[in-house]
Amino acid sequence: MNKVYLSDSGPKVSEAIYGFWRWTDNGSETVANMEKIVNLCLELGINTFDHADIYGNYTIEEYFGKLIQQKAIKREEIVLFSKCGVRKSDKGYVYYDNTEKYLLESVNNSLKRLKTDYLDIFLLNQIDMISNPEETAQVLRELVNSGKIKHVGVSNLTVFQHQLLESYLRKPIVTNHIELNLINTSAIEDGRLDFIKQRFSKPLAWAPLAGGKILDGTDAKSAIIRAKLTEIGQKYDANVEQTAVAWLLQLGTLPIIGSLSEERIRNAVSATEIKLNHEDWYEIYNLAMMK
Repeated sequence: MNKVYLSDSGPKVSEAIYGFWRWTDNGSETVANMEKIVNLCLELGINTFDHADIYGNYTIEEYFGKLIQQKAIKREEIVLFSKCGVRKSDKGYVYYDNTEKYLLESVNNSLKRLKTDYLDIFLLNQIDMISNPEETAQVLRELVNSGKIKHVGVSNLTVFQHQLLESYLRKPIVTNHIELNLINTSAIEDGRLDFIKQRFSKPLAWAPLAGGKILDGTDAKSAIIRAKLTEIGQKYDANVEQTAVAWLLQLGTLPIIGSLSEERIRNAVSATEIKLNHEDWYEIYNLAMMK
C-alpha cells in the first residue's frame, strides 16, 4: 500500500488507516483479536492506527500499548494517532472538554497507556463551546514544543471551528477527522471537504461504509446505492465494499477502517487499487445526493 503525506507539513501515512472506535473491552479476547488485526494490517501495508482516550472505556490504548511493550510491533514503523475532547458524565450523557487540565492529563495518560513518548498526530475531538480557544491552542502549542505530539489535527469540526482554532495555533492543522460516506455526504455539501483540501491536507473519513448500512441497510436509499455499487463494481471486478471505498478514495480522503473482519479489511486495502471513471463516479454520487 502506498504511503502519502497527510498534509504539506507531514507526516506520511498509509492510504487506509485502522481505527479502534468500535472496539470494546473483552479482556483476553480483545488482546488476542488486537494482535491478530494489527499484524494483518501491517502485512497489508496499513501502518497508521487511530485511537482516542475514551475508546473501549479508556482501555483500548492500553491493550495496544502492550503490543509495543512486548515488541510485537515496532514503534518506529507505525504512525500513531490519538484524540480527546469527548467525555462521559456520571449521569451517562456526553459533553466536550478542551480545558488545559483535561488536555494535558489526557495526552499524558494516552502516552502512558500506549507505551510511547510521542503521538505522531493528536486530534482535538469536538470544540468545547465554553472553553477559551486561545488557551486551548496554547496548550496544544506547548505539547508540540515538548515533543509529546508531532502534529495537531482536529476531529468533527466545522469550517469555522477549524478556522478559529487554527488562527490561535499559528501552525497548520494537518487534517480533520470527519464522517463521510455515500449515506452521509454532508462534508461535501457544507464545504468541510473543500476547506481541508484548501489547507493542503487530506481528510480522514470515518464510517466509510456508514456503520454497515451500505452493506446491509434496509432503508430505501441504502438499498438503491448498494444495487448501483453492485452494478458498477462488476466493471472493475469489485464488490460493494471495495467500490464504496474506492469512491471515497477518489475524493482525496483516507478511509478509517474499524472492522474486526479480515475479509473487510482486505477489501478496503484492495480498494486503493481501483479507479472509477468519471461517469461511474458521478453516477454513484448522484444517488448519494438523493434525499
